[in-house]
Amino acid sequence: MTWLFLPILIAASIAAWFGARSLARRRQQGVRAHSRPAQFGAWALIWTAAPALAVLIAAAVFTPTIEGGLIMAGAPEAVGELEPLRRGAFFADARAVGAGQPATQIWSAPYAELLPAEGARVAGIGRMLDLGGVVLAALAALLGALFVFSRIRPDMRARNRVERWVVGLLFASSAVAVLTTVGIIASLVFDSLRFFASVPVTEFLLGTQWSPQTAIRADQVGSTGAFGALPLFAGTFLIMLIAMTVAAPVGLFAAIYLSEYAGPVFRAAVKPVLEVLAGVPTVVYGFFAALTVGPAFREFFNGLGVLLVGGPLDGLGQYLMLVQNQMALVAGAVMGIMLIPFVSSLSDDIINAVPQSLRDGSYAMGATKSETVKRVLLPAALPGVAGAMLLAMSRAIGETMIVTMAAGLAARLTLNPLDTVTTVTVQIVTLLTGDQEFNSPKTLAAFGLGLTLFLVTLALNVIAQRIVHTYRQQYD
Repeated sequence: MTWLFLPILIAASIAAWFGARSLARRRQQGVRAHSRPAQFGAWALIWTAAPALAVLIAAAVFTPTIEGGLIMAGAPEAVGELEPLRRGAFFADARAVGAGQPATQIWSAPYAELLPAEGARVAGIGRMLDLGGVVLAALAALLGALFVFSRIRPDMRARNRVERWVVGLLFASSAVAVLTTVGIIASLVFDSLRFFASVPVTEFLLGTQWSPQTAIRADQVGSTGAFGALPLFAGTFLIMLIAMTVAAPVGLFAAIYLSEYAGPVFRAAVKPVLEVLAGVPTVVYGFFAALTVGPAFREFFNGLGVLLVGGPLDGLGQYLMLVQNQMALVAGAVMGIMLIPFVSSLSDDIINAVPQSLRDGSYAMGATKSETVKRVLLPAALPGVAGAMLLAMSRAIGETMIVTMAAGLAARLTLNPLDTVTTVTVQIVTLLTGDQEFNSPKTLAAFGLGLTLFLVTLALNVIAQRIVHTYRQQYD
């Protein structure tokens, strides 16, 4: 029922806007006023909508607690004797029955007989709380509008008050962004400390065996697995290196061509295609890697191995004949294809942002187009290009789907691109898939991996900022 108040609130706010404008216009006739009537209207709209929205938000936050207390206060004795989980399931089914839906579980007597009555009671409590929230919000909107109309006078600084509200809204938005980041970091650090209380940091960062296990018996605490994450870091670095080897040169050269060499017709046709390619879901790239690129690479290396068998490179030939579809090279190559639009589109915009006067000056000194690109445009665009590379690198580090479908899940300490590997993000997903208990090292290891990934990304950002600061130049 709460959502029904929103149209009423919008109508009331619009009415307050026009009402305040009309009242301010009448009171300002023949008097030099500080603010315009529209600014009084904006002030009235704020004071009508803000209190009502505050009440609705408070109701959304506190209503579940109040509703739970009221439901428990009138619950039958048989329901109150249930275990907490069973009691919660009973009230969930009571809500469903009260809403006209079937129960999700089969209850024995006497609980089956109690469900219809409890459903009606729970539904009545919900309607009462919803109606109370709507009434309080409407009352808050009415009081806010009355306050505004009683304060309107020609010498009031309505414009300044509206601007203070706008500044407060902008500050609140900034605070939400900052507090969200702080909350993410705090949650990572808190659960990571719980993990490192069971697994030493040195074992986690330098260990070469990754095999997290869950408790098998009820009296077994924690896990008996190995938590050496070095193979995960090696796999992440290997796939990122392969991806950037593909994406960096191809994307940068494509950006240079589109910016400096391509004609307007070709550029207008190709650039939108690249930008559309950047929006292809990663699962599509994963299918492409698993069904097309992987088998093609396997056939190539198997055929090469057949040619090498029996010769001086017989050992290498035997190894190449055993190469399978899933390997780091497949995941890195397809990920590099995925990153090409990011690098090319951003680099193209950055190169185009270099002032034309620099190009004209270089040509006036007798430089060719290639010399201008190499000695003028790229140094001038280096900070932005470095940022584009960093964005692509961060995307490569955080990619999960392509690695899962094309590189496998084997935690192997290797830098061989033909081996199956796994990455940090894939293992985080694996550890947190399904029902987990957040009191064992196996589950908490995901937070340790997340914190490490966060610190690595932060270090990359710091390095990029240093590059930008070192090579930044001001152009008139």
